Amino acid sequence: MTATASLTARALLLDMDGTLVNSDAVVERCWRRWAEDQGLDPADVLKVVHGRQGYATMAVLLPERPLELNYADNRVMLAQETADTDGVVAIPGAPDFMATLRGPGSRDAFPHALVTSADAGLARARMDAAGLPMPRVRITAESVGASKPDPEGFLKGAAELGFAPEDCIVFEDSEAGIAAGRAAGMRVVGIGPRAAVHAPTAHVDTLEQIRIEATDDGGLRLHISDLGEPA
Repeated sequence: MTATASLTARALLLDMDGTLVNSDAVVERCWRRWAEDQGLDPADVLKVVHGRQGYATMAVLLPERPLELNYADNRVMLAQETADTDGVVAIPGAPDFMATLRGPGSRDAFPHALVTSADAGLARARMDAAGLPMPRVRITAESVGASKPDPEGFLKGAAELGFAPEDCIVFEDSEAGIAAGRAAGMRVVGIGPRAAVHAPTAHVDTLEQIRIEATDDGGLRLHISDLGEPA
């Protein structure tokens, strides 16, 4: 299959939920309970939960609600989600994709970082449940003062890897995450159906459509195939 798009970069910044890990079943279970407790329509709530930290989602849904209540509910939500890994699986292509980034040695083959709205415990639980290796560099909820769509997480990820924002490519599935990547001055590869409508730099249905190779100058090149066929 001939690749229909090619992007070069120095480093990759990877969202987790919806990008590497399919956790939709858990997210829907937990947020449906919360929505019903608040007297909200679960269908409306599930339209906005992806990509943000929980307290930020609550603030969008209940803008007049005291922030301390959102933080308290967020702590409960994180505990519930961390304990519930039923149905958590890798996104198609994610195991091979992560193996390519990590490479065979003690040093990563390609610089990359996890940038997720999950806290460290939830990130570890879901990556383990999906059978995926945890990147050595990771930016979790504890690392930032603002949730996506604020660009802070991606900017911190780039800084920790030692690269300028314009040298990084973000992998994201959600509207909030794609907006955060753009606000950070980075190109964005959208993953899955949620990403398609938010005009990322490039879009794939799954990570099976992406092939990574080293460039002569020490960077990396993404080959992105079309029509859902492997790259």
